[in-house]
Amino acid sequence: MARVFSGIQPTGTLHLGNYLGAIRNWGRLQNDYPCLFCIVDMHAITVPQDPSVLRQNTREVAAGLMAAGVDVRNHVLFNQSAVPGHAQLAWIFNCVARLGWLSRMTQFKEKAGKNRENASVGLYAYPNLMAADILLYKATHVPVGEDQKQHLELARDIAQKFNNDYGVAFFPLPEPVIMTIAPRVMSLRDGTKKMSKSDPSDYARLNLTDDADTMALKIRKAKTDPAPLPDSSEDLKARPEADNLLGIYAALADLSREEALARHAGRQFSAFKEDLTELLVSVLAPINAALRRFLADPGYIDSVLRTGAEQASALARPILTEVSDIVGFLRP
Repeated sequence: MARVFSGIQPTGTLHLGNYLGAIRNWGRLQNDYPCLFCIVDMHAITVPQDPSVLRQNTREVAAGLMAAGVDVRNHVLFNQSAVPGHAQLAWIFNCVARLGWLSRMTQFKEKAGKNRENASVGLYAYPNLMAADILLYKATHVPVGEDQKQHLELARDIAQKFNNDYGVAFFPLPEPVIMTIAPRVMSLRDGTKKMSKSDPSDYARLNLTDDADTMALKIRKAKTDPAPLPDSSEDLKARPEADNLLGIYAALADLSREEALARHAGRQFSAFKEDLTELLVSVLAPINAALRRFLADPGYIDSVLRTGAEQASALARPILTEVSDIVGFLRP
């Protein structure tokens, strides 16, 4: 059967880029597929983490996902470490994947930088765990951004090699989910940099925890240029801040960039920012209110994650048992 798996790291408060780039699409996928949404806390520890902060971030991300529309009554939300099968299958895939495949992963090169010899083995083998995340549930579809496409291709390679090595047609080859094209949401202070939780300035991002007044203030302070909005997309290429704000407006309004530009061409940024703020608040204020309600009840968040882990484990258990039989493990 068709099944969607998607994961998100618990790296702190969710922001507009997370919402437009992934979470909004997750809500829409729920209408068409059974979905598993995973907070990948095992992936998070490939770099140093404060344990208490990691636990808090996991709860915050769970709350943010529910506030943004993840339906935990009909779909599964859980944290990765609560289902041991992820680690078990990842070890098997460590023995299936080839070193050459992992060496070509561009994300490892970017994250490790010049200190590759000091990077953790976990960071290097991260794609094998990602493949296990997906294939532990025989997921058939995975929504991915540009930076994850290579990892999904590796998951397909691992599934194919496992099937070939053991002469079985066991794992499906997961397909990327093609959603409406999300904008690459950039910093409000520098249109050439991606919006990020790690930016030292809180004015660089719009957090899902921001109230209406804070959102309005951040949009007013967002960097722009003195010229009015142009009437063609071509003219935006040399104006990254203008391009970013227009892209955010278009995404929130479910318009193409061209449609959004036609609506606002020639306007001064002061007027455009007022419209953008009104739209932003109308979309995010209900999410913000729900998020605050969830965060006020950490016991409820924990109960949702616990139930989700039980549901995920029930799905994973027979698949992992079959994998063990295929590989030749002796089961007591």
